Amino acid sequence: MMAGAQTATPNVGSSSRSTLGYNDFLQLLMTQMKHQDPTSPTDSTQWVSQLATFSSVEQAVQTNSKLDQILQNTALTDAEALIGRSLISADGSVSGVVVAVSIYSDGLVATLDNGVRLPITSDVTISA
Repeated sequence: MMAGAQTATPNVGSSSRSTLGYNDFLQLLMTQMKHQDPTSPTDSTQWVSQLATFSSVEQAVQTNSKLDQILQNTALTDAEALIGRSLISADGSVSGVVVAVSIYSDGLVATLDNGVRLPITSDVTISA
């Protein structure tokens, strides 16, 4: 990463979990097996179906995580490309050379050589 590019990301190491993991699913499956009616046991194809469904969901979650990483890397690349370039706000009232870029969940914010922070939006003019 080039000097001046910064990221602002949420705390990933949070202690609360909002999703179930593989071990949670296995515990649930074992509980179901322990408490099933012995006179009418569950068909083994249902267990296989549940495992396949869980596997699909787990793969989708992993894919989403990888896509999030790709998006973050793209934002870093975009930020690095702006450093050293001139920006002019839509109304022309703010201009300067980008010395740093911060990445937020809602977009990029450039810090100009005059100390002004300018959100990078579609109406900002970027030049060499």
